[in-house]
Amino acid sequence: MGIETQRENDGQTLVMSIQGFFDFSLHKDFRQAYKGVEGVRRYVIDLSQTEYMDSSALGMLLLLRESASDQGAEVALRNCSREVRKILEIANFQRLFTIEE
Repeated sequence: MGIETQRENDGQTLVMSIQGFFDFSLHKDFRQAYKGVEGVRRYVIDLSQTEYMDSSALGMLLLLRESASDQGAEVALRNCSREVRKILEIANFQRLFTIEE
């Protein structure tokens, strides 16, 4: 459980896969996964293995978005389960992030 990262598109895309519960317990690992990473134009958060997310996860995504926009990068959310998509829609995150199938 936790976070796995990998690079795509010649290193310009950083994919962060969240396994299990996306909550405050992942705060430090989530931040370390993207802080200080060079040359990234796009961050993709893969939520295909995310069972649950809470409000602290939403806050972490907003912090990532802020950090990414400072670098001129974008953030996309990918492979959301129905439950996770519902949480994102309630929070109106489709207005702030690209949500991919």
